Amino acid sequence: MSWPRRLSSATASLTAVVSVACCAVTAAAPDVSAGLVFALVSAVLAGALATGLGLFVSRRRPANLVGFLLTFIGLVPPVQTLLDAYAEVSLSRPLPGAEAIHQLAAGLWTLWYAPVLLLMLYFPGGRLPPGRFPRLVLYGVLSVTPAFILVAALDPTAYDPPFEEFGHPLPTLPAPVIWLLVLPLLVLFMALLISSALVMRHRYRTGGPVERAQLKWFRLGAVALPGTLLLCWVNYLLFGELTALIWVGLAALAIGVPSLTALAILRHDLYDVDRTTSAIVTWGLLSAGLLAVYSAVSFTGGLALGRGSAVVSAGVTALVAIVLVPAKNRLRRSVDRRFYPVRERALAAVAALEREVHAGRARPEQLEEVLRDALRQPGLRVGFLLPGGTEFHDMSGSPVAGGIEVRLAGRAIGILDGPCPREVADASALLVETVRLRLELRQALGEAEASRGRLLRTGYRERRRLERDLHDGAQSRLVSLGMALRLAQRHLDDGSVDVDGLLDQAVAELGTAVAELRELAHGLRPSSLDDGLGPALESLTLRAPVRLDWRLEGRVLPDDVATTAYYVASEAVTNAVKHAKATNIGVVVGADDDGTLHVSVEDDGRGGADPRRGSGLAGLRDRVAALGGVLHITSGPGQGTTVRAVLPCVS
Repeated sequence: MSWPRRLSSATASLTAVVSVACCAVTAAAPDVSAGLVFALVSAVLAGALATGLGLFVSRRRPANLVGFLLTFIGLVPPVQTLLDAYAEVSLSRPLPGAEAIHQLAAGLWTLWYAPVLLLMLYFPGGRLPPGRFPRLVLYGVLSVTPAFILVAALDPTAYDPPFEEFGHPLPTLPAPVIWLLVLPLLVLFMALLISSALVMRHRYRTGGPVERAQLKWFRLGAVALPGTLLLCWVNYLLFGELTALIWVGLAALAIGVPSLTALAILRHDLYDVDRTTSAIVTWGLLSAGLLAVYSAVSFTGGLALGRGSAVVSAGVTALVAIVLVPAKNRLRRSVDRRFYPVRERALAAVAALEREVHAGRARPEQLEEVLRDALRQPGLRVGFLLPGGTEFHDMSGSPVAGGIEVRLAGRAIGILDGPCPREVADASALLVETVRLRLELRQALGEAEASRGRLLRTGYRERRRLERDLHDGAQSRLVSLGMALRLAQRHLDDGSVDVDGLLDQAVAELGTAVAELRELAHGLRPSSLDDGLGPALESLTLRAPVRLDWRLEGRVLPDDVATTAYYVASEAVTNAVKHAKATNIGVVVGADDDGTLHVSVEDDGRGGADPRRGSGLAGLRDRVAALGGVLHITSGPGQGTTVRAVLPCVS
């Protein structure tokens, strides 16, 4: 087990012990306040969540220090609650060392922030960035935190109620000296916060796409650190005591930071981080506006109306909320323009291209160029998934391997290969679908033109073959037969020619010519089809040198459909025997209720059939397409071949 994982396990065990001790101390109190019970439950739950996430990250990334820092965050709430509970219980039931423990715990609130600062330095790889500056920031965090805890413990100032009777059993320093020490430490602490943010910013600028996405998620959680400090200051300025504002900030530190950190480490691509950030910033600004309105109204109302102004404050705040909520979308657009100008520029460019396409002044194929300019990504490519295909290809036909999928109605239609926000991909869906359909139409027209050319060339070849066969075969025999009959006519009266033998020879020649003509006619259309497709398949079975099983289902077929179905079966069987070395072949012909005929030929050969490498399957595909059908060929290496034709057979 690696040492970061051992640290995580040890910290998790310590958190469990402290949580049990906290529950035991609280249960020992004769009179437990509701606030203490709430703090106890919240601390145990927050600690368990952060600790569990830390252990999970350590298990998945054993050498990464981030898992240990998450368990450190989970340790802080139970420790703080245990010390508070020990002090509160001692008010009603004396406990040993309560005043000394309370004095030492005065500055422990810095432990809420220290692990977050360390995460900002070590996230996401668990290693400190190279250079002197990150090391100085690390040394500052590790030294300022215990120094502040020590100085806070030496403060002689009286405690806030209900601990105003507590003394200071440990040594203290004069109050002016404490202020001289605390102020520089606070300034240094804020400097360390800014420096940690600068380290994280530098890591973001020099990192790759994955590291940048992870840092975006972590940034959402890390904002809780300055946000909590701000809430604390606002809380003391407005109310002068602890209120729910502080607990909101601490909950964000103890729950939000571990959750978003674990999400960034393990599943950074689960959601669109930019969209989430935009929503959080928008609602944060709305909440801040409402808080400012409530505070202002409470202050002015308190001056004018006294304590009863809380109702007025709530009413005015509600009216402001009614006004602000409809302005949410406008505020979000303003946030996006400020934080994500590239994304907003890309969305505007896509919308402008859609308008130009609808007006007929642009082509949807310009989408790739528009996205490259808007996103400033010259290497971005747009891939399209043609119907029936399984791979994405760009406009030139080159494959596009990975990227952000463009989906329409829940199905993938394209892909954007390059850094691109999810919202831009969604906005491009209609343009991608238009280009995809245009590419499909262009491909279909190209295939139809190529098929027409192949059919024309095949027709010319067949015509030349017939001319050659007729000239060399039946035509020669018929000419020879005519010459023999003419010779018999000339010598019929003088008896110099064996007329009977000559006629026998003529009859034999005539029979041979008739047989050759039948063979030529069979090449055009098998004579076995005169009795139907079933007898033709039966004759094909008898001629096959391997086992061939066939099954014919459905009604009587039109002659052109039956002929095409026969040639599909014949060509597929011939290829299986000649090229695939098959030992078993199955032929199934069946008609469906929708007016289509399915011809399926399966063999157990070596597979690897490719229509592009030979004219047999390509010509068969053209023959099927000429009838309005579709030919599918499945032939994996070593997995046999399946030739399946779908033919329209409505009569």
